[in-house]
Amino acid sequence: MRKRSAFRGRIHVIVAVVVASSWLGSAVSAAGYDESGAKKLGWELALQAWTNNQKTLFETLELTQRLGLHYLEAYPGQKLSKDFEGEMGPGMSEEQITKLLDKTKECGISIAAFGVTGVPGDEAGARAFFEWAKKIGIHTLTVEPGEDQVPLLDKMAQEFKMGIAIHNHPQPSHYWNPETVLAAVKGASKRVGACADTGHWVRSGLDPVDCLKQLDGRVVSLHFKDLNARTGDVHDVPWGTGASDAAGQLAELKRQGFKGVFSIEYEYQWDEAALAQCASFFYAEANKLAKP
Repeated sequence: MRKRSAFRGRIHVIVAVVVASSWLGSAVSAAGYDESGAKKLGWELALQAWTNNQKTLFETLELTQRLGLHYLEAYPGQKLSKDFEGEMGPGMSEEQITKLLDKTKECGISIAAFGVTGVPGDEAGARAFFEWAKKIGIHTLTVEPGEDQVPLLDKMAQEFKMGIAIHNHPQPSHYWNPETVLAAVKGASKRVGACADTGHWVRSGLDPVDCLKQLDGRVVSLHFKDLNARTGDVHDVPWGTGASDAAGQLAELKRQGFKGVFSIEYEYQWDEAALAQCASFFYAEANKLAKP
């Protein structure tokens, strides 16, 4: 009986090792990123399509695929393809929607978010907009609405189970300061909150870690950035190489228990290597932060 028990014990160990190896293998992307930490934290890394705004949406999906990412944040008005007419947005025909969904499937990409966009201010118009977004598979709308529109957006967000993320452009735009965002969403459900553009906070003279602390519990998504400096002629640099304390931002979001989409929005002389460097930093930091 002891020999048989020992044999069974060895079998259990072997099975456990195989299962663990399989799980770890599935967490490593085709681009070589170890995504296990990000998955544990509930973090999704997307490319903001505005990064590639001189190209079509289909070309941007192909870029996202080459980068080894699984998510895209689209923006309104981007030409769909060089091969047929149409722009990204709620005016798309059913045929265009089908072609787009076929392309996302081919590339292995989900369009997780859409914006920065306006949404109609009447309920019928807003409902049609949300119905279109649901067809695409979008689960977060990035917006800069009038404060009086927030109750309607909240109602639609709850009905359609989507997030509403209020974006901050730099001052003097209305939402440049987190205090304004918090005032706008007061009384709304937790589906409504901030799209934290951390680079624009730096451009407004704010500290991004402090801003995230102010928004604790109200961050819905991010346009995550690292800038070369805090003042002067600032511009994007690969994450972790700039002055925005990218690691500190991620640590604060982990402390908050944030779960959601980080979009790479890189607007300065980028190449694919720079975008891949952002992704590598993100996944490496996520793995550190996910450790017990």
